Amino acid sequence: MKTIKQYIAIPLLTLFLVTSFVSCDEVEDPNPGGTAVEKMAGDWYVQTFVGENLALDYQLISTYNTAANTDEMWVDDHQHIWWFKSKTPVNISDMSFAGTDLESSVDGYDITVTITNGKVTQGDTETSGGNMTDGISFDIEFSDDPGTIYTIKGYKRTGFAEDEH
Repeated sequence: MKTIKQYIAIPLLTLFLVTSFVSCDEVEDPNPGGTAVEKMAGDWYVQTFVGENLALDYQLISTYNTAANTDEMWVDDHQHIWWFKSKTPVNISDMSFAGTDLESSVDGYDITVTITNGKVTQGDTETSGGNMTDGISFDIEFSDDPGTIYTIKGYKRTGFAEDEH
């Protein structure tokens, strides 16, 4: 019986005591903060227009921070519109974005894009399901279709079934 105490009970008790003295004592709630472009980031249901003509109905695109986490963001169409994914400069204070000859490479499809008039608005856009959410709009020109300006505009994905496409 003494052998069981020596080899099992005493080391377990010692381990329990040691871990109780070195366990974490979190005093404050940690706040990891957000990203530089968090108010401009999200998934968006957008329509694509050429002039006043609807060229492509609702498709899902995304905007999100870059690894630099500064004054630029990714605009990514997930191969739904033209196969583009570009980093674009942003003005965080007025929630606008634009850039010229931005590189885009998606699965070996290498082009440049020019984005103008990019704007994210907060809470002022009505979804197709009748809900209010953030809006996005921008003009884009693709290097392999020069001279054609596409206007992309839509709303932030709400997660409500009536707003999904």
